[in-house]
Amino acid sequence: AQGKMNVASLIERKTRFAVLFRNNDRSTTHLMDKLMTVMEPLPQTARKSITFDRGIEFRNWRKLEPGIGTEAWFCDPQAPWQKGSVENLNKRARRYLPRDAPVAALSNQDMKSICDRLNGTPRKCLGWRTPTEAFREELMKLR
Repeated sequence: AQGKMNVASLIERKTRFAVLFRNNDRSTTHLMDKLMTVMEPLPQTARKSITFDRGIEFRNWRKLEPGIGTEAWFCDPQAPWQKGSVENLNKRARRYLPRDAPVAALSNQDMKSICDRLNGTPRKCLGWRTPTEAFREELMKLR
């Protein structure tokens, strides 16, 4: 029903900082271009690598290293435990984005609002800091 649109989710493993963006086309070229646009503002040391599941939409992964200096890795086949953080993020995001949510109706501001809520919620695994606080602290260490 949603056609080629979906919501892509990224999560920084150490701080649980989440980025969600509307992906208007599931083609690998479009997704990789959008992914590079989202990641490029980060300092190079904060985007050294990214891990994907084995979806066909990631087949242009080779564009990342020459494009933004990010090395790509892949989970092993049939190894869902290797992507637990993103699965947890997806579960949390479903509170605001049910499966039948009309993706085309989501604005960039809607996506930012959802990310702000996810990243503004204190987490036990972060010593009750928010992902935003933890991510900011890690970025300061990199400078």
